Amino acid sequence: MKVTAEEEGELVRLALAQRVTVPRLLVESALSAGSGETPTERRNAMVELFAMHRLLAAISNNVNQLARVANSDGVVPVETAVTLAKVREVAMRIDGVIDELSPR
Repeated sequence: MKVTAEEEGELVRLALAQRVTVPRLLVESALSAGSGETPTERRNAMVELFAMHRLLAAISNNVNQLARVANSDGVVPVETAVTLAKVREVAMRIDGVIDELSPR
């Protein structure tokens, strides 16, 4: 198949973004034309969701430790602000992945 230099550049960019070869990108794109989502895009989204799940588990452990300290001596630890900022960051990442998975 012949493509222009600009088209080839765009195909390479898209393939790199999805971590697949250009032929794999073309096959997945053709086969998923009706669904709007390639298997690679779905796999990448699942990897991101699993990573966020692990991160939320770690954050929830930190929140429990901070709550334990606050409940025992009545003082809110200074780390609380950082932990809550991380919670907001992860929530925004989750929103981003959900947006990516939403029908276009």
